[in-house]
Amino acid sequence: MTESPASNESPRPTPGGREDKAASEDALAAPLDRRLVALSRFLSRHLRHAPDRIGITLDHAGWTGIGPLLDAAARQGLPATRADLARVVAGNDKRRFAVEGDRIRAQQGHSVPVDLGLVPLAPPPYLFHGTRPAALAAIRAEGLRPMTRHHVHLTADRETARRVAARRGRPVLLTVRSGQLYEDGTAFLRSGNGVWLTAHVSPQYLCIPES
Repeated sequence: MTESPASNESPRPTPGGREDKAASEDALAAPLDRRLVALSRFLSRHLRHAPDRIGITLDHAGWTGIGPLLDAAARQGLPATRADLARVVAGNDKRRFAVEGDRIRAQQGHSVPVDLGLVPLAPPPYLFHGTRPAALAAIRAEGLRPMTRHHVHLTADRETARRVAARRGRPVLLTVRSGQLYEDGTAFLRSGNGVWLTAHVSPQYLCIPES
């Protein structure tokens, strides 16, 4: 409805119109409350590492049904609706989860065997990895290793790397000479949420701060 020139009132939103859609999108993007933070952690743990612990099965590509997953969450004392799940997926700052129809999977970070179907790509010349001071001695000696995961996780964004590392204390930002590493024969993948994945980064490809 167009506002009359003689009126000082704002036009009322039409039900189901753009205003309602915008409000819905704002709600999805709002900060998650504690219950939904717990749900997000539950998803990360069991879609990446321990699906059998809650009685769900991942297919070869890491997908599982949303219905069985929510049933499993309820059995674990974490009842949630599909709307709750949508908020977690939309509100996750690293876009850790992907949803297609009635199924969901983690975008990367698995320790259980899955094939995400990612295609090798040439990385940008430099990528970044956030860590903590206590890990620097091992990194200087061995480089970056995936540990229990399938891959080392890298990002093209400095602030993302710093923010992730800051969750565990004072962050240290490492610069990876990824272009040179790729030219020397190391494969790179990029997950659906833009995280760069590789098997190992040797120390000679790292720029490591003194402290």
